[in-house]
Amino acid sequence: MPPILLAVDKTYPRGLMWFRRDLRVDDNAALYHALRTCRQVLCVFVFDKRILDPLPRADRRVEFIRESLVELAAELRQLGGDLIVRHAVAEDEIATLAHTLDVQAVFTNRDDEPVALARDAKVRGALANAGIVLHTFKDHTIFDRDEVVTQAGAPYTVFTPYKRAWLAKLDAFYLKPYPTRGYADALLPPPEAFRAPVPTLQQIGFEPTNLGQLEMPTGATGGTALFEDFFQRIDRYDAARNYPAVRGPSYLGVHLRFGTVSVRQLAGVAHQLSLQGDNGAATWLSELVWRDFYVQILAHHPRVAHGKSFRPAYDKIQWHHGKHADGLFDAWCKGRTGYPLVDAAMAQINQSGYMHNRLRMVVASFLCKDLGLDWRRGEAYFAEHLNDFDLASNNGGWQWASSSGCDAQPYFRIFNPVTQSERFDPEGKFIRRYLPQLAKLSNKVIHAPWTASPVELEAAGVKLGDNYPKPVVDHAEARERTLQRYAVVRAVETKSH
Repeated sequence: MPPILLAVDKTYPRGLMWFRRDLRVDDNAALYHALRTCRQVLCVFVFDKRILDPLPRADRRVEFIRESLVELAAELRQLGGDLIVRHAVAEDEIATLAHTLDVQAVFTNRDDEPVALARDAKVRGALANAGIVLHTFKDHTIFDRDEVVTQAGAPYTVFTPYKRAWLAKLDAFYLKPYPTRGYADALLPPPEAFRAPVPTLQQIGFEPTNLGQLEMPTGATGGTALFEDFFQRIDRYDAARNYPAVRGPSYLGVHLRFGTVSVRQLAGVAHQLSLQGDNGAATWLSELVWRDFYVQILAHHPRVAHGKSFRPAYDKIQWHHGKHADGLFDAWCKGRTGYPLVDAAMAQINQSGYMHNRLRMVVASFLCKDLGLDWRRGEAYFAEHLNDFDLASNNGGWQWASSSGCDAQPYFRIFNPVTQSERFDPEGKFIRRYLPQLAKLSNKVIHAPWTASPVELEAAGVKLGDNYPKPVVDHAEARERTLQRYAVVRAVETKSH
């Protein structure tokens, strides 16, 4: 069912717009409905202590949010409103603030992560006790929950048929932007006691990061600039996206995560171009479909957010544990595995909070199927370090890599880190950028330095086991161990069916 629009008449004297993963004015579903149905609208963002307190004190995502809020607040002021920013426990603060500001309804865009749903349920209850209504809207995806289901009404669990149904359902209605600015005269600046600049990082207990040195502009203007840049090369995306040394991806992940761009706008452009035969745009649109797919998987199967394999039999896999396993995990985290493409990818995420999408698959496969380590350890590491961390996509990606996920992927798909390197970084440009100690090796041996002759190593200044590690595992041997490990689980799974 398409989203139901509220009545055009001003239903409420005053409403409160609660910004969360939607840090923009334009094409914002909840803001549109608030402006359309309230005579006056106040706006708030809460730095939620429940989310922030466990994070490291230098977190690029917090800085990204803070910088984006500065822009959002300025834009709201230009339109006649402003942004109240609080540092508190959101489930307590929203109800208190709504009551204090004498609003009759709170508007926000929904979030289907289990923790967010639990928070919103508490907020809804607290607001109801005060006679205040909570309205939530779809804004983070094109389709979610039960909008794309099988003919039997069940959620899809395999991507390809889901994508076919997704594309068949897509039409102009679902891509139509919400014209928020046409109703902006309802915006109201907060009372004097609630007016204050967006707090600094230090005021909420955080420290500046290297965000300013990275090519990651913040706010809606930053998202727009990145999309305009990507639009000029989207036709090459299907080929360029696989090469980490090439500017192939859109780099819009963090903007989609925090809603500084509208997914409707992005999908609309990609869909239109794909209809004109643009293979690059069609491939990128497919990535947006994957995003929706994982969101609806999380909504229907929340157990995956609690460390459970989508395919229960795979919870029986015997992963390596103990000191040796911990040492292997530490080597993976620090980019000290001895496999250059893996190590360069880990250096990229550690230095920037970003990792190229193909490399996410390579390092995930390496962790699970070369090192024999539990995918949940890698999932947690990415959750802490990725700027664009999204629970649904991160969990889905890691379960895909470990073959425990919802899509029917063969357990014997094991990425070879050397052949992946030779194919997708043939000249070693990406490796040289992040592992300068290997820069003088030839293109032939840089993908596997242990195959270089002593003369080659000495000429390049590489000392295996010293300034660059020897491989922590033999890939061929590790592959055989993985096939044996998974064969046991596959037998159990097949027997259960």
